[in-house]
Amino acid sequence: MSFDLKGSWSVSAKKLPTRVLIVDDSPTMRSLIRFCLQKDPRLEVVGEAASALEARELVKTKSPDVMTLDVEMPGMSGLEFLRRLMRAKPMPVIMFSSLTSEGSEAAITALSLGAFECILKPGPGAGQSSLESLPRTIHAAAQARIGPVGRAMGKNLSPHQGFSNWNGKTVLIGASTGGVEALELLVQKMPVNCPPILITQHMPAQFLAKFANRLNRIAKPQVRLAKEGDRPLPGEILIAPGGETHLVLVNPPDPKIHLLKAPKRTGHRPSVDEMMLSAQAIANRVVGVILTGMGNDGAEGMARLKAQGATCLAQDEESSVVFGMPRVAIEKGGVDVVLPLAQLPNAILDMCSGLKRTS
Repeated sequence: MSFDLKGSWSVSAKKLPTRVLIVDDSPTMRSLIRFCLQKDPRLEVVGEAASALEARELVKTKSPDVMTLDVEMPGMSGLEFLRRLMRAKPMPVIMFSSLTSEGSEAAITALSLGAFECILKPGPGAGQSSLESLPRTIHAAAQARIGPVGRAMGKNLSPHQGFSNWNGKTVLIGASTGGVEALELLVQKMPVNCPPILITQHMPAQFLAKFANRLNRIAKPQVRLAKEGDRPLPGEILIAPGGETHLVLVNPPDPKIHLLKAPKRTGHRPSVDEMMLSAQAIANRVVGVILTGMGNDGAEGMARLKAQGATCLAQDEESSVVFGMPRVAIEKGGVDVVLPLAQLPNAILDMCSGLKRTS
């Protein structure tokens, strides 16, 4: 099957309603998605496809602004279709994945390939919340910066020039939409003896273990899900496990990790704000980093940390898929330096060693 889709994708000047293409081999799932989207007058379902072949033709004839795509489909899989689509005609794609080990692995791969978001299909253990939030996710996707941004940035990432004289600082990183690709690029540039790094990434808990494993395969330091009582140590990158908990720091001045069972904050669990706010007592030994993402999670925490003496960095708009979380953090005065993704790894190492590096 050839895959010839000429042209480039631009959503910056799109008019409402947002045009949506639904791709899923299940008629029931297509009906559920259609019913959900038809409630929003700002959205228009312009086509439905049961296979990659049908979807390819509808992309050419219907010119959708956003696509929903099932990860698991007969024939050409959703992942293979996404891979070809992003090479030929990048556009915002929201992937649906099942609650299985294979589905979780595929979800992380999809996000790495450039999918805007990957959400759980409704069903046992997943509920209906993914469909309830789908219209909002589609509106955000229609405004996103889509294309091989991360891969292009990766080519320009400066190699680290070694790391020594750790000054005792711990790095706290928050990310949401677009964070998978950004974090993959960032952790690959961390040396084996990197400063302690804690990450809160908005993602269903069912996907986070696979995400940690993926990062561990490509990073020099150890990457894993955080556990209750862990202490931030050099050479380790710990990821908030999510579920019913937020990752927070307790027991200053010798902090350790506590997995706090608490309601969602700013609509999220795990929450970047919860992590950042918990570190105020040791702010002078913290580097806060906010990466690409929707919404405002992390903005309050970054502002409080900065006010208490932390150094705070934000990813710039040009290299962000969605410049929501960084923008709000900047507006709240919670950011010292705004940098492209390519410059963040060395900047983080500089802040944690006091040694200057040339790019």
